[in-house]
Amino acid sequence: MLFRRIMVAAMFSGCLLSTASAQSDSAARLFVELNSAEDVASACRLTFLVKNETGQPIDGAVFETVIFDTEGGVLNLSLFDFRDLPADRPRVRQFDLPNRTCDTVGQALINGANSCVVDGTESDICDSTLTLSSRVEMELLG
Repeated sequence: MLFRRIMVAAMFSGCLLSTASAQSDSAARLFVELNSAEDVASACRLTFLVKNETGQPIDGAVFETVIFDTEGGVLNLSLFDFRDLPADRPRVRQFDLPNRTCDTVGQALINGANSCVVDGTESDICDSTLTLSSRVEMELLG
């Protein structure tokens, strides 16, 4: 009888540990928010707020980004270099779309990580934990 109670308690503890582990893994995210879009000189400047909540510093992150016009047509495909992203510290990154006003841009699509370096080697953490949001009328897709 005592053995059965110990086994049940051990199995229950294991379930709790695996549930806690799954919850902590799901909380890991690389949060990218399109924070503002403003016309500057002859360009549309996109400002992103990035929060690396993966628990690991990212040495470098470059995302393939597609810019669409307001009708849904592709305007261009670019590589946006978000550089290093320290763990648990927000970063702001800006990218200019030359010869374009922001009212001609309808959407931005993060097509995926072109490069994501963690501890000196390529990692899939930038794709697997990516969470997107937009604070402006321009939609951010991924």
